[in-house]
Amino acid sequence: MAAAASSSPPLSASTSKLTPLDEQELHLLKEVKGHEVAISELNSISSSRAVYQKSGNIFFRKSVKSAIAVEQKQLDLAKAQLEKQNAAKFLPFDVTLQEQTGYDG
Repeated sequence: MAAAASSSPPLSASTSKLTPLDEQELHLLKEVKGHEVAISELNSISSSRAVYQKSGNIFFRKSVKSAIAVEQKQLDLAKAQLEKQNAAKFLPFDVTLQEQTGYDG
């Protein structure tokens, strides 16, 4: 029984190999997915109903349309951060490739 436990690495050991950029990217991907799910759920609610949306530590009653608009804005911001991070991640490679090849365009 002890041999079986030692043959598989603990879960924390596999996640400790992630760099801070990878962890931030994973967090942003989860955030994007969460906003997409929230928008999908809000779209399934009748527009005549009210929803409660958390702002800080307080929940406010809002219309479905305004809640979708807020979620869409947060989704767009998270996607922009993810794209910015991905562009920054590949920038050093592109710069070194340009320096090696002399290609400027």
